[in-house]
Amino acid sequence: MKHITRISAALAAGAIIALAVPTAAQAHVSAGATSTAAGSRTVVTFSVPHGCEGSPTQVVTIDIPESIVSVTPTVNPLWTVEKVAVPLDEPIESEYGGDPITERIGQVVYTSTSGGLAEGFRDTFELSLQLPAGEAGDVVEFPVTQTCTEGTAVWEGDDVPAITLTAAAVEGDGHGGDHGTDADTAGDVTADAASTEGSIDLVARIIGVLGIVIGIAGITAAVLTRRSVQATR
Repeated sequence: MKHITRISAALAAGAIIALAVPTAAQAHVSAGATSTAAGSRTVVTFSVPHGCEGSPTQVVTIDIPESIVSVTPTVNPLWTVEKVAVPLDEPIESEYGGDPITERIGQVVYTSTSGGLAEGFRDTFELSLQLPAGEAGDVVEFPVTQTCTEGTAVWEGDDVPAITLTAAAVEGDGHGGDHGTDADTAGDVTADAASTEGSIDLVARIIGVLGIVIGIAGITAAVLTRRSVQATR
């Protein structure tokens, strides 16, 4: 009976390590940006790596922080997109002249037109915007609500997608302004996000294989111990 218990424990340990780690590695909606310099124009890409525990994602709602007034969402052919305006507490002057600005974009809502983002697949959503002026190390948070056919995941608090500001670019160095098109930069951030996620998946697979190896080693040790005990009887 003791030998059976040891075998069962070894199998359980291997299974937990092999299965739980890859799931945790893919658990978050993440954000990356083409520029993180304070006050710079940038394209922020949100990566949604899966549905809600097997249920397809139908709606992705991105909350825009109050420090950002305007955003330009990138069209995704598999989703409709809506900008939700909210009133400003106090009007602000437009940098282009004209009437003062009395509202800002508070949310960007992507809704699936293809039956939803299924478990095991990922998609990305891009927003062109100007980061707020601030100090290096300031964090700009974009809470995301992932609404699925069954269930909802809210990414906020410790899990919130966020951009950490770096020092503002020196005027004229070519890095702080919007000197390229969104199309030029969007491909780079998508490639970076895919590379990062691929690295995470590779690490998860390696740890999973190690878990299986540990389980097999435990079984082998238990069998050898049992044979040794039987041989001494």
